[in-house]
Amino acid sequence: MQFKRNVIIPMSENTFVTAVIVAAGNSTRMKSEVSKQLLPLLSKPVISYTLRAFEEASSISEVVVVCRDCDSPFIEEIVKSENCSKVTAFTEGGATRSQSVIAGINCASDKTTHFAIHDGARPLVLPKDINRVIEAGINNKAAALAVPVTDTVKVVDDEGFIVSTPLRSTLRAAQTPQVFEKNLYLTALEKNKDADFTDDCALVETVGAKVQIVIGDYTNIKVTTPQDIALAEGIIRDRNDRE
Repeated sequence: MQFKRNVIIPMSENTFVTAVIVAAGNSTRMKSEVSKQLLPLLSKPVISYTLRAFEEASSISEVVVVCRDCDSPFIEEIVKSENCSKVTAFTEGGATRSQSVIAGINCASDKTTHFAIHDGARPLVLPKDINRVIEAGINNKAAALAVPVTDTVKVVDDEGFIVSTPLRSTLRAAQTPQVFEKNLYLTALEKNKDADFTDDCALVETVGAKVQIVIGDYTNIKVTTPQDIALAEGIIRDRNDRE
């Protein structure tokens, strides 16, 4: 897999934020032979929107893309066509999400002070929200985008019976990016060497870190099923109509 590095000017003298875009999933729920990151949203692949958002976010110093080896040539072409100058490295993902994240952070610059970990299949994140959550992550060492839960959530037992009903006002649906001070994240990884984590906030919580929630946007959806493609295209059309 091709590896390349460019010289990137950090957003401040003391802060260098590396975005790790995790795009190595196998797209099982999409029921497609093509990676969901490469499926078209209107006229462009899913991941092109993701990369453009991080390119436009002033808080991002560099971008590392984690993807399947077979997808690398296509994503590299997208990076070139979209003129994504912040992309400094490509690396192959692992068998699990946690392995893919680790592969990504291992490609980060020596200058990195913070990681912003983002699902490649969340193409509609807004640059302004990326900037907001990174500001919170810098100020508090850990932060994540999330939105208030609108449905009533039930906790059930193994037989499907309701055990409890959490207070909805206290619930948030986690999104990405999730932002962490570098040393905090590496400490959490060291403590959980053999763990397989699907949420990076849960990882740093194991070392006692408090993660600040930054309210995001409900349009920051994760494209996982064919129905999500139609929903994402509707969101893009609505945004275009407002411009």
